[in-house]
This record gives sequence, structure tokens and C-alpha cells, in this order.
Amino acid sequence: MRPDTRPSFILALSSPNRRGIVAAITAILCEDEGDITEAHQYGDEQTDRFFMRIVFSFDDHAAKLERLKQRLADVAGRFGMEWTVDDRRHKHRVMLLVSKFDHCLVDLLYRWRTGELPVEITAIVSNHPLQTFAHLELAGIPFHHLPVTAATKAAQEEGLRELIDQTSTQLVVLARYMQVFSDEMSAALSGRCINIHHSFLPGFKGAKPYHQAHERGVKLIGATAHYVTGDLDEGPIIEQGVERISHIDTADELVRKGRDIERWVLARAIRNHVEHRVFLNGKTTVVLQD
Repeated sequence: MRPDTRPSFILALSSPNRRGIVAAITAILCEDEGDITEAHQYGDEQTDRFFMRIVFSFDDHAAKLERLKQRLADVAGRFGMEWTVDDRRHKHRVMLLVSKFDHCLVDLLYRWRTGELPVEITAIVSNHPLQTFAHLELAGIPFHHLPVTAATKAAQEEGLRELIDQTSTQLVVLARYMQVFSDEMSAALSGRCINIHHSFLPGFKGAKPYHQAHERGVKLIGATAHYVTGDLDEGPIIEQGVERISHIDTADELVRKGRDIERWVLARAIRNHVEHRVFLNGKTTVVLQD
């Protein structure tokens, strides 16, 4: 059998958990000559919600695609679905925000250059000037210095929102951006802004969290990637990672290991988001892994 060389699309949907959803969706794809190459689904008994992600190949014909979308819209109306169809050839437009710590930025740029992270970077934004990153090769990506103080915070956030709109940015990534968004900014970016931070039990906030953890003899360190909300570091979690440590590890070694975890956790969270694997489910998420 010859491989299917037609364009590939992702259908992502969530709805109240009702009988017949899968049958209705797959019937439409079959009748319209779409071939399913990947399918994941989950029904949450606690929230009575259903989540599904389907990858399918389909003829790149505008009229046929619009007909398919209209049929899906009809089914969505019957089942109360929220749904999207995304052409996998279209890369997600992502903006990276960073402060002085650049380890996550460096990692994301590498993954982007090698094609491991299938996104288009619209801009790099920092509250520090370009000279802070003079040692990095930014590959011609537009850089914007948006300094912020308590007095200028509202104006700075308004400028950032305008930049997001002007660049048609779909996802904002806080790659160790050490500024707290206002409630208004968090609400404006609901479901499309990802943050990364250290993750300890108990929680250590403020300056030098890894040093605080070392002083308390923490045995596990980790990182959490989550969607930004008005509740600081308490948004719906997308990805987490941990590593066991011991009394042998110095505070500096905790910092090094922590940065490693932050890098891959953030990259995995971004990839899951742009591949439409993440579904908001109240205060939590459903992540349909590959």
C-alpha cells in the first residue's frame, strides 16, 4: 500500500460526555475520504467531559475542506462541542519572554533551529536590554526591550498586548520571565500563555529558591509548566519533572540540575500545546500524549 502523501490535519474537540460522539466524527471523516492516522480520547467521569484528538490526512482542496468543517460544525451543535481543525503545515506563532536567566531561551532556540520544536518565533521580548543577550545568536528574530517598573507596569503590559496582536502571536511563553502579570493581562492571555517555575515541597518562594531548598534538606527538586492565571504559579498544569537529590548535592548543583529540568519540562509543555494535545478541564488539564 502506497503511503498517504496528502496534507495532514488535527481535529481537537471537547464536549459533554455523550454517547455517539466518536461514531459521528469518524463517520464524517470516512464519508469525506479523510484517513485517520492517530486518535486519542478520554472521558472524565468527575467532570462528565469528553476529549478527543484525531490526526487525519485529507485532500488539500478548499471546497472539500470547508464542506468537512461545516459537517463538523453541525455535529458540534448537536453535542455541544468546542472544536478546532488545524493544518499541520501551519506552524504555531510563538512569542518568547525572558529576563536575565537565559537557559530556557537558549534551549528553545536550539530546538527551534533543529526543527524539533515546530513553531514560528514571532519575537523575543525582555525587560532587559539586548546587550544582556549579546552572547546569543538570535538568528534575526525581532527583539523588543520593554522595561518595566511599578509605575510603568500598566503601560508596559499594554505595549506587550499590542505587540502580541501586531505579530498575530498565538502562544506566549514565559521562558523565565521574572515579572508577574496583572489580573487583566492574565485574563487576556487565558489558555495561551505558558510559564515555567521551580517546583518544591514545601514551596520556596522569593530569592534563591534552590538555596532555600538546600538549607531545608529537600530530597526532590523539579519544575512545573502551567498556564498563566491571576493566581500566581497556580494555573492549570501541563507538564512536570522531578529529580532525586541528596545531602551530597551543593546548592549550586541544585541550581544546575533544576535548570536542566526546567528546560525540558517547558519544551515538552510547548510542544504538547502547539500539537493540540492539551485541553483545559476546569482548574486542571487533560493531556493526550503521543
